[in-house]
Amino acid sequence: MNQIETPIYDICILGGGIVGLSTAWQLQQAYPDKKIALIEKEAEFGLHQTGHNSGVIHAGVYYQPGSLKAKFCKEGAALTKTFCRKHHIDFDECGKLLVANNQTELTRLKALETRCQENKINTQWLDEAALFEQEPNVKGLAAILVKETGIVNYQKICDKLADLFRQLGGELLTSSEVVRLNESETEICIGIKHRSKAKDENIKSRFLIACTGLMADRTTKMLGIKTDFQIIPFRGEYYRLNKKHNGIVNHLIYPVPDPDLPFLGVHLTRMIDGSVTVGPNAVQGWKREGYGKINFSLKDTGQMLCFAGFWRLLSQHFVTGLKETRNSWFKSGYLQEVHKYCDHIKLQDLDAYPAGIRAQAVMRDGSLVHDFLFAQSKRSLHVCNAPSPAATSAFPIGKYIIEKLDEIMTERE
Repeated sequence: MNQIETPIYDICILGGGIVGLSTAWQLQQAYPDKKIALIEKEAEFGLHQTGHNSGVIHAGVYYQPGSLKAKFCKEGAALTKTFCRKHHIDFDECGKLLVANNQTELTRLKALETRCQENKINTQWLDEAALFEQEPNVKGLAAILVKETGIVNYQKICDKLADLFRQLGGELLTSSEVVRLNESETEICIGIKHRSKAKDENIKSRFLIACTGLMADRTTKMLGIKTDFQIIPFRGEYYRLNKKHNGIVNHLIYPVPDPDLPFLGVHLTRMIDGSVTVGPNAVQGWKREGYGKINFSLKDTGQMLCFAGFWRLLSQHFVTGLKETRNSWFKSGYLQEVHKYCDHIKLQDLDAYPAGIRAQAVMRDGSLVHDFLFAQSKRSLHVCNAPSPAATSAFPIGKYIIEKLDEIMTERE
């Protein structure tokens, strides 16, 4: 009886979101002679965080100068637009307005303007009259216009990246869920469960890159990498405005965010298809891939409740959590958030729209990880936290990963 050979690769990438695909494409260009595979558990690409975001090409307004977020976002916005132009993917550099409606927000807005200057982002200050001239349906004391912000369909970018990767000789292994990882001195064995096959398959790779988003902490644990964080899911719920309101705003309209939270607040987003969405909020999730209205996973919830960082996070933001949960269940509360800057929208204008899930890394002490976070073993590199603006930053993140992988490969060979 012939024994089936175990497929062997030079490098495997786990995760078919935009970060994983960008990394795979750039890797195959950097190492054209290496055998590289991308492994994705779904049948298509970008179906989780990438395909459930607001489609914004962020300029990098909020991020600490010198942080990876600030660096990657600014570089990524430019590279994303260049990629779209080259491959004929529609995008719109429509700009966004950050709108202040009280004195506290006005103070925060001025601080954000200073941060934009530090991050070399082009902005324009608008007083109340100038804001009305730009956006007659939006109210506020003042705003800053961020001209470089744009919108795009990130799933289209994913599809093009997958195509380009394949054309360069890369292999795409879809409907392939990773269930085991074992590392030796010379290779990593990857156990894969296929949806269409009765038996699991083992493949081997000399090096591994994990861009697994909502499952990032579980991927590190498979290899026994000691970390001090856990992924806590937050649901971001959206509505889409009735199509009669497609022209209600000329830009993206954002409130001024609370600097102590990683969420940007409920905003109006023009989508590349011409529609306008409202959202997202930030509700505690009880299932990592729970996109429906009512979602619960015993495994996900149990793991979360056994993590000390979850309870510390809950105690620190209990009041905010209650408010977000209330607005999730009562549309009128959600609408109040919108009415702070646009009172032309009525309850009946809010139509259903798919929710997203934010994979938020939380440390054991309850602190939120605001920047990108990486971990590694002798033959693997893991993207542990890639929050917004990860989609915008996918190209520089991929480049950074390749540089780190090159260091690992040099040490092992």
